[in-house]
Amino acid sequence: MAERIDGEGRSRSILIAGAGPVGLTAALELARRGFAPRIVDAGAGPIPLEESRALGVNARTLTLLSPSGVAGRIVAAAQPIERFRARSGERILVQLDTRNVKGRFSAIRALSQGATERLLIEVLAAHGIAPEWRTAVVAETIADVHKPEVVLRRGDGTMETVLPDILIGADGAHSVVRKALGAGFPGEALEAFFYLADFRYSGPVDTHYGEVSIFDPGLIARLPVSADTIRYISTLEDFESRIVHLAAVAEKTWASQFRIHFRHVEPMARGNVFLAGDAAHIHSPAGARGMNLGIEDACWLAWLIAEGREQEYSGLRIPAVKQVLKQTYGLTRLVTMRNPLAIAARNLFAPLLLRFGPARRTLLRSVAGYDTPRPPWIDWAE
Repeated sequence: MAERIDGEGRSRSILIAGAGPVGLTAALELARRGFAPRIVDAGAGPIPLEESRALGVNARTLTLLSPSGVAGRIVAAAQPIERFRARSGERILVQLDTRNVKGRFSAIRALSQGATERLLIEVLAAHGIAPEWRTAVVAETIADVHKPEVVLRRGDGTMETVLPDILIGADGAHSVVRKALGAGFPGEALEAFFYLADFRYSGPVDTHYGEVSIFDPGLIARLPVSADTIRYISTLEDFESRIVHLAAVAEKTWASQFRIHFRHVEPMARGNVFLAGDAAHIHSPAGARGMNLGIEDACWLAWLIAEGREQEYSGLRIPAVKQVLKQTYGLTRLVTMRNPLAIAARNLFAPLLLRFGPARRTLLRSVAGYDTPRPPWIDWAE
């Protein structure tokens, strides 16, 4: 395993478990600082392009990915989301122009997770690093967190024991690394299921806005996936029959259903084993913060490792994680409430509150991801 000398003169070898957006970002941010991390994933490759999955890329993420050159590629490939609105019946509760945020980037864009992963892989390849696919981390327990030892199992059945100086678990909500640490993942799940479907249209449709239509109870939200494809997400099992399509449907490209969980691990590190992204925290997709928060984790961790300050990681990230979980919980409850009095109060007070500039700016900064600490290694105004 290749090594690099860090800011304190230590030679460090690094293994990253998981080659999704978070693991790839960690590898790239370490590589551009002179490290040569090894990144492995049990899957056969990046997720299929037709499975849009994590879709929103916010301004904070683009800021973080600018030094590596990935941000420019995302901007070129992504679908702008210029406007966002929430309505209850014919009443508009919230309306935002996502371009009205300070900084280099508009608040949010849409790009399928598979496309984002491929752009990260392309830039990472320029550093001579590629994910090792069909290579799973096997670890019943990590006995010594200061000198972690894990086994890698390849697709052909061969095994390899590795002892990295640093182990990063970016291996998703069912993280093998987290379980091997014996770390709990406390939290709760909402009772309702959420359903989603992506539709590609044969004719032109307006894909420059996002919208949430609240049915009291239940909702249907729409987000652009690409120039001719829209995602619909709902708490209503029969939501597809309620969609008013704006053009002829060419095909339904992807569909899924899931329950929303709010969970996080604390601390996010033990010894020289670190957790990032869904391995450390999961929450509602409200606000499109999941992948973006994980990419933040990866960038902060890479910077801290290069500075020889990685033991500060959990203390720096936990406040941001708790803040985002609290916000997404509140947003989810706001649009899924069932009590008639609470619904009436929301529909009355939300539009009144958001008429004021400070409230609108706070909401927009949250959508942009600018409500978490600024990366000290990037000297750009927001």
